[in-house]
Amino acid sequence: MPRYDPSNASVHVYTFKDGLLSAVAHDLKLAVTRFSIEHEGGVVRARFDADSLRVVTPMKDGAPSSGLLPAALYGEIEKNAREAVLDARRFPQISYEGGELSGRLSLHGTTRQVQGVRRAQAIEFRVDVRDFDIKPFSAMLGSLKVKPEVLVSVAVG
Repeated sequence: MPRYDPSNASVHVYTFKDGLLSAVAHDLKLAVTRFSIEHEGGVVRARFDADSLRVVTPMKDGAPSSGLLPAALYGEIEKNAREAVLDARRFPQISYEGGELSGRLSLHGTTRQVQGVRRAQAIEFRVDVRDFDIKPFSAMLGSLKVKPEVLVSVAVG
């Protein structure tokens, strides 16, 4: 049975800016740094630690752009993702079970069916966090927001 973890696979979450101040905000590429994925007989079982999201880089026009955001802010972004968005203390684990492209995602105490697509070396899932009773992050009285739909990219091997 193939097994994957951060030593032989990657899981990235892409967030997208929104709101009145989106012109000065940044899209982000985040990495899930603690996870396990098992694949046996066409069934995929995956577990992701909700508090293991780390900022990889800001993105601009779909490309990494490390100079856009001071690295000193990464910790604050990670804390907001962990505490304000995912509530990792109450919901420490995210899980997926199903086929490679279709399965059930359990996130924030809610389980929903999700569909993925194969893109190059990865499988990508578009997830609307509102479907999992998660309020998208916002700051500055709502003038700076993160869009409710995130892109999750899983690459193994």
